[in-house]
Amino acid sequence: MRSDIEEFVWSSHKPWIPRPLLSMHVRMGDRACEMKVVEFKEYVHLPGRVRKQFPHLSSIWLSTEMQKVVDKTKQYPHWNFYYTNVTRQVGKITMAKYEASLGRKTSTNYPLVNLLMATEADFFIGALGSTWCFLIDGMRNTGGKVMAGYLSVNKDRFW
Repeated sequence: MRSDIEEFVWSSHKPWIPRPLLSMHVRMGDRACEMKVVEFKEYVHLPGRVRKQFPHLSSIWLSTEMQKVVDKTKQYPHWNFYYTNVTRQVGKITMAKYEASLGRKTSTNYPLVNLLMATEADFFIGALGSTWCFLIDGMRNTGGKVMAGYLSVNKDRFW
């Protein structure tokens, strides 16, 4: 049995998430065969638009399979980037080979963390044409974030 103080302390215990938080999914790699791939600098331009309305925005949850994207975050010190600590793709290996290299547990758990963080975020930036971004947008809408908006790096694709 828990004491009254234990019940009080743990009743509202939730993971810490910096607020406001913008989630950004950067899709590159093998997706180039299906849609125009946009460089990271085009993605990083969009949070500035959100920051004009929400000046306290400084935190970005970054989901990507590409190591070069994570490396480029260092060029933007005015943003606080958060991301999972997992091995990412280097070069042009297929998604199947990449996921196999991670192993079943990691290749399952780390995308789930990214999905949950993206659905919890206050804002979202992705690419129209990415099935993962479509899933994130749908989950955000289902979770009550219909009016939160979706900024897309590519305007050539529509659902």
